Amino acid sequence: MIRKVLKKTTKSEKLKAFIKKYKVPPEFLQANRKMISRGIFIGIFIAFIPMPMQMALVLAFMPVWRFNVPIALAMCWLSNPFTMPPMYYMEYLTGSFFLGSEISDAEMSIEWFQNNIADIFIPLYLGTFIYSIVGSISAYWAVNHFWKKSVHTAKKKHRHHR
Repeated sequence: MIRKVLKKTTKSEKLKAFIKKYKVPPEFLQANRKMISRGIFIGIFIAFIPMPMQMALVLAFMPVWRFNVPIALAMCWLSNPFTMPPMYYMEYLTGSFFLGSEISDAEMSIEWFQNNIADIFIPLYLGTFIYSIVGSISAYWAVNHFWKKSVHTAKKKHRHHR
């Protein structure tokens, strides 16, 4: 279903006019399995990283890898102002668990964060690394799996109608 919607969207005259007007390389907007799954991989990987300007980092990857940029940018918004505190706290807890370090009592304030950054930095980024790798690889695999299954089902349905 989503595969068909993405395919129709790439054939849109409005999208073609946008690409032509702003001179966007069309390969970054392709809606095939590889481009979508790469976009989801990169977007989710970056979404778990606690840093400002995550979308700029996605755009920095454009010259290095080919992927669907709008999908990657959308995946960055998984970490938004509402989801960031629980995500980063979960990453900190996971990193502390793997390091065997003591978990400090956290407060949701800028002052507490500034005073304790040295204590939470390494556990936070270890947890970030774990969730970025596991989350992005899982999403990449899931998109590939369901895309292939969708194509197989569509071919099977098409053969059945003949």
